[in-house]
Amino acid sequence: MLLTGPAAHEINRRRTFAIISHPDAGKTTLTEKLLYHGGVIHETGEVKGKSGTKAVTSDWMELERQKGISITSSVMTFDYDKLRINLLDTPGHKDFSEDTYRVLMAVDSACMLIDVAKGVEERTKKLYDVCRYRSIPIFTFVNKLDREGKAPLELIDEVETTLRMQCYPVTWPIGIGDRFKGIYNRITKEVMLYDQRREGDEVETFPFEPQSAWREKIRPEVYEQLMEELDLIENALPPFEPEEFLSGKISPVTFGSAKQNFGVDTFLHFFCKYAPGAQARTTKATEKVPARTMDPLDSNFSGFVFKIQANMDKRHRDRVAFIRICSGKFERGMKVKHSRHDKEIRLAYSNQFVASERATVDEAFAGDIVGVNDTGNFAIGDSVCSEGKVQFEDIPKFAPELFARITVTDAMKRKKMQEALQHLSEEGAIQLFVEPAIGMQDPIIGVVGELQFEVLIHRMQDEYNLPVRLNRLPYTVARWPRTADGKPQDSLKGGFTIYRDMIDQPVILMNQEWDLKWAEKENPDVTFATSIARAR
Repeated sequence: MLLTGPAAHEINRRRTFAIISHPDAGKTTLTEKLLYHGGVIHETGEVKGKSGTKAVTSDWMELERQKGISITSSVMTFDYDKLRINLLDTPGHKDFSEDTYRVLMAVDSACMLIDVAKGVEERTKKLYDVCRYRSIPIFTFVNKLDREGKAPLELIDEVETTLRMQCYPVTWPIGIGDRFKGIYNRITKEVMLYDQRREGDEVETFPFEPQSAWREKIRPEVYEQLMEELDLIENALPPFEPEEFLSGKISPVTFGSAKQNFGVDTFLHFFCKYAPGAQARTTKATEKVPARTMDPLDSNFSGFVFKIQANMDKRHRDRVAFIRICSGKFERGMKVKHSRHDKEIRLAYSNQFVASERATVDEAFAGDIVGVNDTGNFAIGDSVCSEGKVQFEDIPKFAPELFARITVTDAMKRKKMQEALQHLSEEGAIQLFVEPAIGMQDPIIGVVGELQFEVLIHRMQDEYNLPVRLNRLPYTVARWPRTADGKPQDSLKGGFTIYRDMIDQPVILMNQEWDLKWAEKENPDVTFATSIARAR
């Protein structure tokens, strides 16, 4: 049965998206400005890694404030133009790519942020590929127009060539760097000028007529260049077609400066008009239940856990499971079926967030993200529903490339250390591997990038009061052995030690790629997987 009335209205006004970019493209700054325009905050904090400066809203972890980078994803909700917008800010650094991938499983669209001076960078390409794999519609925002950078036509050509994606310029910059005076909105046929000495709140808007007063406010050479560029793109491009955007054939491009708060509101207006709402999601088929498509308006509440965060409130040692609602209406205290455990649980404590600031939520709808207090019931990839049993698409975890063990100076705190590692593993911050004969007494820690080790040591000290020492291991390759039909392979020829991950799957750790080739040669009927589903 499909929902109607107020519940259907609430679902239809949901918009859930993520911002993706290479590090230092200005992603967290753009997030701050969007929250500012949404009325959530009244003062924006610039991203700086120095003590004494105002911290940005979406960076809630202490180490994020020190380094001036996003280490973990943040969930923020605000209202704008009659819509309820759920914005997920993701880490740009490659060492936290798994967290970003999990976020992209939970959104309906994405905004790709590009630095005008640097163009399409390596991290941007990888994130774009993930979006394309999931057929997520992509907006593009070209940032830092108040700095010198690539010519707009050159940048558009680079995006189209590198990403094999057609761009549709919604706005066009008037000048760049010191000559940047504003933008021309090709949809509304308006010119918006601003003063770089201001914060961008006072904008002059003019109709786009060549003899309008705006022409007198910019340099003649800037005007001539603008008209030449517009002549080229206006003759080459057809009108904007929303269907081509939603199908992933084109990406609408807007220009601006997040730091100067210029062009952000234009992007937000365009986003509200064309961003897709909550999308239908297909469940997995099981032996007893066939696959089905969950319509967002389905009265059966359903959702999946894409993120777990421990110690957002260190005083209470809390643990929050973030659920993307796929269908129906959520009500605080409702009973749901936990698909993996095959049991009924009650979602008694629920929140929505602006970074670490939380507010109790009594009801939420398809498209929303809710955080529920978790006592250890949930793992990343778990699904819940109010009727029957559903299991949504698996969320994979990827093979780590760096490995270590840690020791605590106080032997009396060894058990506490093991519990802390278990918590961090469950939220996806690290991966743990154990020898069956030893178990959690001395686990091996695996991470994707070096910075994750730094975060681990910091969090052990800051959140658990455990000074630890890192002991690096020589492994660089981890693989999950599988039979031809995809089942776990528990024994191998060649003398390889079989470890177990935290969902009791066999895994082998090797020093180098040569060892992997030897394993493949000795075990020709075995597949060595680079990723494994988190759902069980």
